[in-house]
Amino acid sequence: MVKFMRVLLVGGGGREHAIGNALVRGDAELYVVSKHRNPGLARLAKGYGLAKETDVEKVLDYAEKFGVELAFIGPEAPLARGIVDLLEENGIPAVGPSREAARLETDKAFARAFMERNEIPGRKLFRVFSDVSEMRSWIDDFGRPVVVKPIGLTGGKGVKVVGYQLRDNEEAKAYAGELIKKDGKVLIEERTDGVEFTFQVFTDGKSVIPMPLAQDYPHAYESDEGPITGGMGSYSCANSLLPFVSREDYEKALETLKATVEAMRKNGTPYRGILYGQFMLSKDGPILIEYNARFGDPEAMNVLPLLRTSLLEVAEGIVDGNLRGAEFENKATVVKYLAPRGYPMNPVKGVKVEVDEEAIAETGAKLYYASIDENFTLLGSRAIAVVGIAETLEEAERIAQSAIGHVKGELFYRRDVGTRRSVEKRIRIMKEFGKEFEPNAC
Repeated sequence: MVKFMRVLLVGGGGREHAIGNALVRGDAELYVVSKHRNPGLARLAKGYGLAKETDVEKVLDYAEKFGVELAFIGPEAPLARGIVDLLEENGIPAVGPSREAARLETDKAFARAFMERNEIPGRKLFRVFSDVSEMRSWIDDFGRPVVVKPIGLTGGKGVKVVGYQLRDNEEAKAYAGELIKKDGKVLIEERTDGVEFTFQVFTDGKSVIPMPLAQDYPHAYESDEGPITGGMGSYSCANSLLPFVSREDYEKALETLKATVEAMRKNGTPYRGILYGQFMLSKDGPILIEYNARFGDPEAMNVLPLLRTSLLEVAEGIVDGNLRGAEFENKATVVKYLAPRGYPMNPVKGVKVEVDEEAIAETGAKLYYASIDENFTLLGSRAIAVVGIAETLEEAERIAQSAIGHVKGELFYRRDVGTRRSVEKRIRIMKEFGKEFEPNAC
């Protein structure tokens, strides 16, 4: 029996539009606070407050004004500001980790040290430096290619992965030196080669409920070229795996997330909410690249439309500590994001786009709004997502692609997201790195 009906959703992107849709589908009375009025969420919400999501006191004011009984936190930035702690101190349970638990995402050095200290499987070698000369000497002595990461939140755009040759470490040292000057310290990790995938789970601090795997397309342009973005699209398969992820490797990745939740509980900082592991499947198995303390964006749009269980019931189980499970439809999904021309480096802003929602609905695709206001004006980041859902990946991709033509404006997208050719490329890459496996059907 669901006891929470009035729910506050914090955030106004495509991820949050998908969350809001799922909450309303589960009979929630929805209220929203975000920095802009998302046109899709505005239609779903009984009340809408405009504020920066990181202005946690203002969010609390709206929560009390709306009389909500539960909050659901979408983006990571307010988690870093302790929004869950503040809401719960004022009697409003929230789906999301506390500020301390959210450090798994918000402090990459903390996350790596946590994994090492608790012997979490899937960890990698790392060092944190605050001295430039010490950092440069260590990279020289390490003798292998490295990855450079800022310590804090980067919106998916701050990581520097250099090439395969040792000479490329000169670029790594230069970037690491810039970060030390800017932030005071930097995280250096061993480079792991393979193919990345997303593993999202629900957890109440004890139980861990997996969602279907997904794979993101982070590069701006087709054929995986161009700058790293927040994600230009993603796909998932009907069997909840991915073509290059075996059942054995799936279980290893799940064990990493289960061990993480258990260690957080034992350490006195229980983790509740959505935990999202970004994994690199190497020839030796899955390695955790980073934790995220919330749904992925776009990956939320792969899994939430498939959720058979009421998201409101799941949310109640998370905050009450009695999460029982979640069922998903066995279907494939493809998400394609449309972004302003010039994104992510120099996106156009302030221009309007046209969306034929009726025609999109006729294609069978789902539509989610993100960085676009109620006047359909571009705000500078990924603006609109379309999602195809079907029995096969090919059909899901066809549905998503058919919806694209019904959006007009100064936008671009990656045509290759979710295509069979792009998936086969990832299978080929894994085999080139020496991974032995029989590809799964998708």
